[in-house]
Amino acid sequence: MLTVIYVVVAVLLLFGAAIFIHEWGHYWVALKRGLKVEEFAIGFGPKLFAWKRGEVLWTIRAIPAGGFVKLPQMITSEALEGANQGESLPPISPLSKILVAFAGPFMNVVFAFAIAAIIYFVGLPVAVNPSIVGYVDPQSAEAKAGVREGDRIVMVDGKLVRSWQDVQENAAFALTKTVPVVVERDGERLTFELTTKESELLGIKLLDLDPRDHPTVVQVMDGGAAKEAGLQENDVFLSFGGVPVVGQQQLIDLISKRPDQTTDIEIKRGDQRLAMQITPKYDPSAKAGRIGVMLTSSSVTVYEVQKPGPTPWAQVDRVLGIMGRTFSALYNSKQTGVGAKDLSGPVGILGMLANQVMIDYRLALSFMVLLNINLAILNLLPIPVLDGGHIVMSLYEAVFRRPVSLKLQEYATGVFAILLIGFMLYVTVFGDLSSNRRQLMKSMFKSSGQVEIIDATNQPAPQN
Repeated sequence: MLTVIYVVVAVLLLFGAAIFIHEWGHYWVALKRGLKVEEFAIGFGPKLFAWKRGEVLWTIRAIPAGGFVKLPQMITSEALEGANQGESLPPISPLSKILVAFAGPFMNVVFAFAIAAIIYFVGLPVAVNPSIVGYVDPQSAEAKAGVREGDRIVMVDGKLVRSWQDVQENAAFALTKTVPVVVERDGERLTFELTTKESELLGIKLLDLDPRDHPTVVQVMDGGAAKEAGLQENDVFLSFGGVPVVGQQQLIDLISKRPDQTTDIEIKRGDQRLAMQITPKYDPSAKAGRIGVMLTSSSVTVYEVQKPGPTPWAQVDRVLGIMGRTFSALYNSKQTGVGAKDLSGPVGILGMLANQVMIDYRLALSFMVLLNINLAILNLLPIPVLDGGHIVMSLYEAVFRRPVSLKLQEYATGVFAILLIGFMLYVTVFGDLSSNRRQLMKSMFKSSGQVEIIDATNQPAPQN
């Protein structure tokens, strides 16, 4: 219970800090430029807490998906922002509007570099699990290409990998469905051209390979063969039908081939090894056997804390690289299979941050660097409801010596607000809250406890 409270409090404080620092940038520059500030809000929707300090109303609202500073002089009409009726406010220059709008994203960048500086001194845990290939189906395209169990993957799509997550991440972001994979075998490096396959769980293309591992039960479905056999969460498969299990896909293949056949299995439950029997049920839709479980990795993820960590610029540069690959994958969605459904909204972001908090606070800080740079860049997009939209309209006013018409401001703001809210709802409902994403998050939280942190003091992290 204390762990849950710690994670919830830490996530809310960290996420709230990113929002607060952004809005503080708007607020501070607005005061310095002589603008009237009506409200400083964290969150949207109904007010949970409110207090007044001077002329500013400070509020914390119910939906922790952002925040705002109410500045009636930032637009042509006070009524649009709800300025007090009867109060005459002087117009402000386009330069002041630009500075106020830019201050929010700028403060997120400053905050990101400040966090990155802390990481440089306290160190950064880096996953160092070797990417060893597990079971390879002899009839698979991978086996025919020459991949064998025990191969160590060192490079995917021209990029070095340090963990299985790197392997699949590089495959997902590759702009072609066939990607070059370099493996080490008996001291020799071999290159294979492997075709990716769309993951049913994630909806993105991944290599059709599994790491060498014993699958662990994350969830037992009601009415399934596993439930009837007595399998429980956290049971680890060691063998199925006398065959040693070294990968999730291997286990799935073994189960698929034995519908309605009682099969001996060996599992590990805690410190005990148990022999059991299970009868996979025939699934007409898949035309294969199923036992009704959700699986995850049983291996311990090893992180090596390297001190000093990457330099602040190296950390930010890595984030920019991730964002660039994400935009590229979205733009080339036909080749990558990555779409809007694969993005994360507030729910997904909070979930990922919580997972990092559970593993190690330094990983959570690293995620905050990513989050703040993302907030800065996305808010600078030239969309009317975002800071970038305010900057574009202010530049128009500076160049043409007249503000954008009130009707156009109202129309553009209303339309894009609806589009933005609709997009966020789409990402949340079909992404964050989809059954596949929920299963993935549950698997992540289960595996977050299977972590080993190794201190590698005085071994500098790669600077990318």
